[in-house]
Amino acid sequence: MKAVPVRPQQRLVPVDIDDVLARMDLDRSSPVPLYFQVAQALQAAITCGEIPPGSQFSNEIELADRLSLSRPTMRQAMQYLVEQGLIVRRRGIGTRVVQPKVHRPLELTSLYDDLERSGRTPTTRLVRMEVVEADSNTAILLGVAPGDAVTNLERVRSAGGVPIARMTNAIPVSIIELDPAALEGGGLYQRFRSSGITLHSATQAIGARSATVGEARLLEQPKGTALLTVQRTTHDDRGRIVEYGDHVYVASLYSIEVHLRTA
Repeated sequence: MKAVPVRPQQRLVPVDIDDVLARMDLDRSSPVPLYFQVAQALQAAITCGEIPPGSQFSNEIELADRLSLSRPTMRQAMQYLVEQGLIVRRRGIGTRVVQPKVHRPLELTSLYDDLERSGRTPTTRLVRMEVVEADSNTAILLGVAPGDAVTNLERVRSAGGVPIARMTNAIPVSIIELDPAALEGGGLYQRFRSSGITLHSATQAIGARSATVGEARLLEQPKGTALLTVQRTTHDDRGRIVEYGDHVYVASLYSIEVHLRTA
């Protein structure tokens, strides 16, 4: 079963990794494997902010010696953290803590809303905003007539200063006229709500692919980085299509949670 760390209410003051290792209390008589005890302790320290993003670990031999563990046990603990998206291991760079993933529930909310709700600091860079005439494809996606005015947006959303998503949207001007400053200061769905638009439902498709050169540059990632893709069409309570979004997310920093239940 995949372990899910509990988010603390307060982030602790960052400390040295050696301090975390020094106070690690391993129960060698416990049925819980030693690698998992180590991994959970390090995961808790990373999640609460004691070990902040960018921190670098010693090599596995040194870590194993510090904790009086075998190298395979230490390697297994570190691999667990890799699989949780908390650290990365790269040749020539070593093992570093990365920005924690954004775990987003599959609900009719915006990424901005979800980041604020989880205590992260969302920021937006408006890459492009233009009003154009809808072509035939856009007209079908938005349920408008060809030639109707449509606002095209391209934005980069960051969490804690780290880019995690490139978002492109098409919005009928008849629904809302958008202000660039407002878009950089908040989320699109906030603009909808403040304009009296009540969001009701959406359909979306989720996929995956590699980043293009342009996407990698915007997201400050290597070319070919794994991305999650989401295409969403959103309706308001009057049945109107208020936006079509085509977004990509850095897969190592973002995941989508789906809750299932029996009928």
